[in-house]
Amino acid sequence: MIVRPSDPGWPDGLDELAEPPPLLHLRPPADAARLAVLLTPPVVAIVGARTASAAGAAFTHRLARGLAQAGVAVVSGLARGIDGAAHEGALAAAGRTVAVLGCGIDVDYPRTNAALAARIAASGAIISEYPATTPPAPWRFPARNRIVAALAQAVIVVEAAHTSGALITAGFALEAGREVMAVPASPWIGAAAGANMLLRDGATPVTCAEDVLVSLGIDPARAAREVATAVSDDAARLLATIHRSPGTPESLGARLGLAPSRLQALLTELELAGAVARARDGTLVGA
Repeated sequence: MIVRPSDPGWPDGLDELAEPPPLLHLRPPADAARLAVLLTPPVVAIVGARTASAAGAAFTHRLARGLAQAGVAVVSGLARGIDGAAHEGALAAAGRTVAVLGCGIDVDYPRTNAALAARIAASGAIISEYPATTPPAPWRFPARNRIVAALAQAVIVVEAAHTSGALITAGFALEAGREVMAVPASPWIGAAAGANMLLRDGATPVTCAEDVLVSLGIDPARAAREVATAVSDDAARLLATIHRSPGTPESLGARLGLAPSRLQALLTELELAGAVARARDGTLVGA
């Protein structure tokens, strides 16, 4: 499907670009109506290194999941690393996510993200300014980044080196009057040098989803209450315990006196609601 500037559903933010795309191609089954719903504020873009560290990808997944659970849409570029983790996190919370490609909408690039692309297309949207079958090319990705920036209210940069395309996205965001945010990291990590540079220059620090929600004018406590009301009373009590003191399933079960089968049922309910996440060591934490 093609959406033009004169069509209902055309994202208004694109008109603020110095060089807006002449049209957008949407991968089926998405259409203009779905795109309009997906891009209803609040919307953030999450971008960063393709060669992300395991910690950076895990943080991005948790960040996107928490934001999506609070009703924030996540836009990114479906690249390896941070982009993919951002889309995955939003999908894990059954949230809204839009992928902007630097190639045709029918081209899965990178191939390793083909399955992820199919999941995004099913419930979100995959869009591009390039016609179908257009192959990826190095110059198309920086051009794509201006669309990523324009669709969001804020751009969050994670693990970006000095030469990262994520910094190009941040530059477009500043030109379009969007807020730029960045995740701080050790100065010893070269892949995070660009994000730290943005922080030095005044970007808003992001250490958790709550930082972003506050910046967007959303009350994190209210968002948490809305998550709690979406699950059963027993699951909400378990969630409150996890927020107070994260732990492994075994330690939580022992602390609360829950049988393993009952604990697992409640955890499954919370995970499907996007309310909890598992750390690499198995600890359960609030998403």
